[in-house]
Amino acid sequence: MTDTCIRRLTGRAMTPFLEDLARLRIAVFREWPYLYDGDMDYEKTYLETYSRSPDSLFVLAFGGDRVIGASTGVPMVDETDDFKRPFEKQGYDPQRIFYFGESVLLPEYRGCGLGVRFFAERETFARALDRFDWTCFCAVERPANHPRRPPEYVPLDSFWRRRGYEKHPELTTTYTWKDLDEADQSPKPMTFWLKALATADAKT
Repeated sequence: MTDTCIRRLTGRAMTPFLEDLARLRIAVFREWPYLYDGDMDYEKTYLETYSRSPDSLFVLAFGGDRVIGASTGVPMVDETDDFKRPFEKQGYDPQRIFYFGESVLLPEYRGCGLGVRFFAERETFARALDRFDWTCFCAVERPANHPRRPPEYVPLDSFWRRRGYEKHPELTTTYTWKDLDEADQSPKPMTFWLKALATADAKT
């Protein structure tokens, strides 16, 4: 396997790699549990939200000169209202939250520690900005009896808990995309996972 290296980019420095990340997201998110029938035009628009923020982070993993994995983060205040609203309703201040977007990695590079590295890089970056109490991400909720669920699928919950994240069922939103077997887009339920960066009681 080709040796890998990691690069951290912020804001507009990511622009030359947006198309690479868009293709990677489409490829990886076709898998369970996202089943995402990706669209390049949508991907570029979505990723522009991140690149416009001066405090966004892109952690890119390269295998040779190819982008084989990526992880993103952005201050919650630079995210959409749909993502901020659940936190505001529960009494959190979005200005104190750093949101983790995707972590995507090609299958042949999994199991080598890059997923752990992605979390560490984003948390280090959020701490260095010195204005966040929480890091968080959200994950799609699929029924256990979903017909496309692979029998060998193992949820990532234990991996996330080992990184110090806790699932918060009271913090939910929906995100809309078209599944591989859908004719049109439909809303998907998403649940947030949180980690306190410094203190155990960082709520406003």
